Amino acid sequence: MILLVVGADRVDAGKTTFSVGLLKRTGAVGYKPRAGNDFWFDHDDCQRALSKGRLYGKDAARLATAEDCGRPPEALNPVHRLWRPTPDGGTGLLGKSDREFLVDRIGRPDDTASTFVRNATADIPTAVADALPLEDAIPVETVGEYNELAEQRYVPIFEELAAEIESSSVAVVESYSDIARPLQSLDPAAISAVVAVEPGRASIYPGDRYCRAAEIASSSPKDGTLEKRVPDVLDYLDPLERVRLPALGSDDRAKPARIATAYSDAYDALLDAAGTL
Repeated sequence: MILLVVGADRVDAGKTTFSVGLLKRTGAVGYKPRAGNDFWFDHDDCQRALSKGRLYGKDAARLATAEDCGRPPEALNPVHRLWRPTPDGGTGLLGKSDREFLVDRIGRPDDTASTFVRNATADIPTAVADALPLEDAIPVETVGEYNELAEQRYVPIFEELAAEIESSSVAVVESYSDIARPLQSLDPAAISAVVAVEPGRASIYPGDRYCRAAEIASSSPKDGTLEKRVPDVLDYLDPLERVRLPALGSDDRAKPARIATAYSDAYDALLDAAGTL
């Protein structure tokens, strides 16, 4: 059974908090196929990983802690991107307004070594260059180069991850930003149910109907490719149920069991849609 958690808001939708509680409720394994953080706005999180010579974010770290399987964040998150604001508010490589991509990590702990991809048009901060083995990183200067590299390096690891997820008894897959399907190689028929999270509310959808809507929804440029956004997909759907999510303080968000209790009604509705109740 695969439960997909997506965000109906682009920023701070609450996906990770919802996913953490869901992992506690179900005993599932967690995955966040793609993630990213900002060297400026998420500096403490970046420094925490860089101090260990690693690149991962707090979302993957929270999921790894909540699933309690002893896996490092990179096992749940094979691709992590580091951003920073662009000078003078311009558009950086890959079409992001007001920010530019610096470095990608591709790989998981089972791999021989992670591959790093760097934006050759950006100045890499000294703290990043000193912490990561970027002397061997693959440089990209254009979207075309990035797309070609994606086919060669990114797609195979996503296909490997999809096979692992599909073989799991219960898996919680968290998307990034407001992207409708974070893992294109995941078989749509394997997705049991989908929850779209936004501040104060969770909307529940059957996996098959959601994936069909994602096929016909319009695309938007993102990360060098055309991807479907959650709001565009939801335009084609009526939810099975909408469930209120109470606001949680930082102490509650830090404890998976408290989240599982606070969001129990939403989890009941999601598991019912997946056919487990």
